[in-house]
Amino acid sequence: MNRNFALTFSAVCVVVNLALGTFVQMLHIPLIFLDTLGTIFGAVLLGPFHGVMIGLVTNVVQGILTNPRDIPFALVNMAIGLVVGLVAKRFRFTLPVAVATGLTLAVIAPLIGTPIAVWIYGGLTGGGTDLIFLWLLKSGNSIFTSAFIPRITGNLVDKVACSVLVALILPRLAPRTLALGNNPFLKGTVEK
Repeated sequence: MNRNFALTFSAVCVVVNLALGTFVQMLHIPLIFLDTLGTIFGAVLLGPFHGVMIGLVTNVVQGILTNPRDIPFALVNMAIGLVVGLVAKRFRFTLPVAVATGLTLAVIAPLIGTPIAVWIYGGLTGGGTDLIFLWLLKSGNSIFTSAFIPRITGNLVDKVACSVLVALILPRLAPRTLALGNNPFLKGTVEK
């Protein structure tokens, strides 16, 4: 794998995460975040190590630039990079694999993110799910359940959408670009 390409592509993936995540947040679009699209893309093309690093750098930079509350959630973004990178090394990242990966991420992300939200922030993170969290909590649910349900709901839409977008973009990349990555399935010709 070309190191310059890997570093440059990783930096682009971080910018994609930051730009799309900020854009969606500004528009208050429900059930979608797009703040891990770059992590997923980088993990598929470059492998799990780069996926983890893209996730870490994204949350640290986001925390420094806008909201320090995003930094502990780097663990979620790092786990996404690891899982997607391992899946992409084992299977060709086709549409069915992308959907299955997205569904898996939709469970893994809130399983990691909910304890962070509860233990560090008492369940309130300043996001759009806070109202649902408070409603569920006032309805008699436990704090974990109240924090988990809104997160898994949003992640079911977001993580599947991000994974599918990556699967749809990959075949449109130049073969030379794909060959620079570290994914054995992308070295040759890409299935149309």
